[in-house]
Amino acid sequence: MLDYLWLVLGILLILIGLVGCVVPVLPGPPLSFLGLLFLQFSRFGDFSVTFLIGMALLAAAVTVLDYIVPVWGTKKTGGSKAGVWGAALGMLVGIFFFPPLGIILGPLVGAVAGEAIHGASLHQSFRAGMGSLLGFLLGVGFKLIASGIMTFYFFKELF
Repeated sequence: MLDYLWLVLGILLILIGLVGCVVPVLPGPPLSFLGLLFLQFSRFGDFSVTFLIGMALLAAAVTVLDYIVPVWGTKKTGGSKAGVWGAALGMLVGIFFFPPLGIILGPLVGAVAGEAIHGASLHQSFRAGMGSLLGFLLGVGFKLIASGIMTFYFFKELF
């Protein structure tokens, strides 16, 4: 009976983890990893320790990258330190005050505002903001790939 409880919780965590890849409030890959662990606790899971450590490292790396990539995108599109700081502050403000849309628009608006305050042209400010948005979308892609891999192995192990 307990095996089925672990299994149901694991399935829920895997599904919520996938949703969390696009809904910024939920940490997608860590939840997907917990789903793998819950399957391991049941009689249905038989993952190696090496595999579980690898998936834990993948979840951690992608989660950290998710916060770094929008700032990197701002820098890559010619944003100055003001744009980078604006993107970082915009992301924090967006997370806490305007979820879930704020996490998407916060870095964009923050980078544009930071560049504009720094004296950049409207064109350059918007370019830096778009770099931040593209960085955010790249982070979502990384999370989807990581959680997708975990989901694949979850159901492969199950069936």
